[in-house]
Formats: sequence, structure tokens, C-alpha cells
Amino acid sequence: MVEHRSLREKQRQEREDLILQATEDVLLEKGYHEMAMEEIANRVGIAKGTLYLHFARKEDLVCALIERQTQALLHTLEQTGSMSGTVREKLTFMARAIYEGLSGKRMQLLYALHNSFDFKSVMRERHLDTSQSMIQSITALLEEGKSNGEFDATLPTSVMSNTFFSMLSPLSYRRLVIEQGMAPEDVIRYVLCIYFRGIEAQVPANV
Repeated sequence: MVEHRSLREKQRQEREDLILQATEDVLLEKGYHEMAMEEIANRVGIAKGTLYLHFARKEDLVCALIERQTQALLHTLEQTGSMSGTVREKLTFMARAIYEGLSGKRMQLLYALHNSFDFKSVMRERHLDTSQSMIQSITALLEEGKSNGEFDATLPTSVMSNTFFSMLSPLSYRRLVIEQGMAPEDVIRYVLCIYFRGIEAQVPANV
């Protein structure tokens, strides 16, 4: 009985993976407003009723997709917990992981949702905040950097954290990398240089 249940759960998870992949494809092709549950079911090769057993509405589909992508990124960022080195080095690792995640389909999808009025309404209604865990991780590191003298202790941590995420936004990536043709590696090096110069602790001048 346990074996049978395990197999059934595995099949359900595999079907859900296919559904979310199809959702991502349709979102990129048509946007949130034009995305239809029937088309997603057809692409997966299942009945629309079967799709509804997994996700009742298309809002549930997109929220699940965003949550899955966020968890994958968080898994990468958790590696900083076992890293040695300075807080600056850990933040650099995080920034590069986030920026690399903005390439390809993920960046296109985030940009499309960012510009979708319909989905912004959904996010407000559901109080969806998939970045909260990342914000907490960055905030903890910034506080550590302030306490050990790496960063300017007079700067509000909330401002430091918001600035960190602002410079790594999908919109910024699109403007600098896609539209202006800059290499992602160059962009992240420049923005981190500017960021750390702004928050590093000031060394008192010799009197």
C-alpha cells in the first residue's frame, strides 16, 4: 500500500512538473492575460479537469511557478552558510547567483510578470512576497558586516538591503544586458563596486 501510494505521488509530481513547464512556456509566448488553462492542459496532454485537480485557477499556476523558482534560488543562496570569508565575499556570491538567475527564460518570465497589470493585482490580493526569505538572508549579512566593522554602521540596514535588490532587478538586467549589450559579468562587477564603495566603513583619516 505504501509502495503504491509512493508511485502515485511520484506520478503526480511528474505531471505537476510538466504543467509548470507548460505554464512557463505559455506565459513567455502570450503573457499572463492571454494564458488559458485549456491550452496548458492540451500542451501537457491531459484533460482540463485533471489540470484543475492540481491547480484550481491560473493564478495558482503562476504563484506555484514563482515559488518553485524562488526556492531553487534560495537553495543556492543557502550555500553561503557554509562559506568562509568576509561578509563582502558572501554578498558577492549571493549577488552573482541572483544575477546569473536572471539570464534566459527566468529573466524573460520575471520581466513579463513585472509588467503585467493583471498579475500585479493577484500579488496584492494574495500578499505574495516570494523575496522575503532572500531579504532576511541579506539583512542578516549586512547586520553582521556592520557589527564587525566591514560596513558603515550609521547606514540604515533597510536602505542597504533595498539598494542591493534594486541593482539586481530584472528591469535593470534587461536595460543593461539585453538592450545595451553589456556582458553580465561586467555589469555585476561594476554594480558591486559601486555598492560596496557606498556601504563600506569609513577609515578615519590620520591626524
